[in-house]
Amino acid sequence: MFIRPLRRLLTRPTAVSHFHTFPPCLSSRKILQNFKLADIGEGITECEVIKWNVKELGAIQSFDPLCEVQSDKASVEITSPFDGIVKEILVKEGEVAKVGQGLCVIEVDEELSDSASAEQIEPALSAAAAPSPIIPNSKFVEDAVSRAEQIREEPSAPRRLHPMDPNYLPSSTPDVNRENVLAKPSVRHYARQSKVDLALLSGSGRDGRIEKKDIDAFISQQASSVSVDLSSVAPRAQTEQDVIVELGRTRYGMWKAMTQSLEVPHFGYSTSLDLTSLHSLLPTLNSHIPEHFDPSKSSSLPINPSALHPAPSPPLVPESAQFTRITYLPILIKTLAKAMMAWPVLRSSITPGSVNGGGKPTLTIRPHADIAVALSTPTGLYTPVISHADTHSIYSLSSQLKHLSFLGRQVPCALTMNEMPKRGATVTISNIGAIGDGEYAHPVLVPGGGVAIVAIGRARWVWDVSKSDRGERRLKVGVSWSADHRVLEGAELAAFVESWRAYVEAPERLIGEGI
Repeated sequence: MFIRPLRRLLTRPTAVSHFHTFPPCLSSRKILQNFKLADIGEGITECEVIKWNVKELGAIQSFDPLCEVQSDKASVEITSPFDGIVKEILVKEGEVAKVGQGLCVIEVDEELSDSASAEQIEPALSAAAAPSPIIPNSKFVEDAVSRAEQIREEPSAPRRLHPMDPNYLPSSTPDVNRENVLAKPSVRHYARQSKVDLALLSGSGRDGRIEKKDIDAFISQQASSVSVDLSSVAPRAQTEQDVIVELGRTRYGMWKAMTQSLEVPHFGYSTSLDLTSLHSLLPTLNSHIPEHFDPSKSSSLPINPSALHPAPSPPLVPESAQFTRITYLPILIKTLAKAMMAWPVLRSSITPGSVNGGGKPTLTIRPHADIAVALSTPTGLYTPVISHADTHSIYSLSSQLKHLSFLGRQVPCALTMNEMPKRGATVTISNIGAIGDGEYAHPVLVPGGGVAIVAIGRARWVWDVSKSDRGERRLKVGVSWSADHRVLEGAELAAFVESWRAYVEAPERLIGEGI
């Protein structure tokens, strides 16, 4: 008795659209329809699908926009003829469909599909299995009826009117875009590849149809306009005023020194040094930095070394001279100083006043190796001197380099005559490898700057086959020398570099000679 009134309720037209999503026991029979592209006239046989307004498994209602297709004459919006669910999209966006070809598959109610045009749709399946009758229980029917009342009370979204509806009003603003112009699908594809908006073009074909040559002409016009814009920018750049900057005291001193360097006859010499042994020695040196240079390494001994007599106190080292790691530079300076002690000519300098005195020039040979370090600072280039470099340890040299770098970074520069004595040095070293990635350079020697200058490049690991056919991996660094040819001969400089190499590539010699 309860089922009969429920059937009478379900047969009402107003309840059909609300119950078609309910479980199979209360829904009408579903069938799949293949929606085909209809003939839109004017001899058009194919269209390109521009845009789908629905997605697969999405719900659609009658007269809702289904998709947009584009022919070589116009853009057409295709609407849905019935309510249903889009099960599958057969023609993707950008693909071309023939007239009569299926566009999508829609699941609809069987009684709703009776009024659809047979030319546009056809069953996707020949037959569908009818659901077996199920007698619902009373609780399930009560839930279904309450759900139907809830759906009936919910406000529905306003539905778009079909263009054939008497109440349909066309938009007041025309839809001007690249899809409304006349062009073949192949021309549209070429425009998308060339990133050209068809709405900006005027067609030269029949009835204003855009051809491929119109796109090529538009691209050429755009390229010429860019060149015109660049030429128009150039006059504006010419109106900008030049700025005159006066040289500071340090840069002006460098200007004069480089100008005077033209008076020195230079000759160059370049080679490479093997740092593999030094590389293996660095971890040991870094792990035994004295406490006064690296306070973090302070250690307490179980036995007091000053129990019998006070041990000598280490020198006071300012914080700016403390360091935690040794690099290759202080070792190269130490080995260079050792080689200079064996070559007095590299410890010599032209005696001031002897060149222009009318007699023969004289050389002054110093008892120790004075080495200058080229230092780039915010205010300019300076060459502070490490005096008596041969008497310093590797740790002391590293401390002095750290302190000189600290003074050079101050603004204004904190270097004084104590770090840059007037007599200067006899050899200058420039560590260009710490800044750039270069291996060799051509340093310039200035008057009063000693008899030679050397530039140290960046160290690199290379495969060396000079000592064995199989070769081995070695760490090498390029060194570039410039010397005063009035004092040094080329053979002397080459032989001196070999003496330096003997210390660098065999640093164990420093231990034997007491460092």
